[in-house]
Amino acid sequence: MHVINKVSGKQETKKFLEKLGFVTGSEIMVVSEINGNIIVNVKEARVAIGKDMANKIMVTPKVA
Repeated sequence: MHVINKVSGKQETKKFLEKLGFVTGSEIMVVSEINGNIIVNVKEARVAIGKDMANKIMVTPKVA
């Protein structure tokens, strides 16, 4: 489990990721990585994003 610290990129990119549930403070869990695409659980939904989008999301491991 990880916690989102920051979402970077252009304003439109940030808004797009925010609509998918990628907001600062949210918890995410990486489900799998296939050919550079990443599937994560975020806000009780499973979302697939490309490597370029994933690189805009800064996370840290969740401390128990």
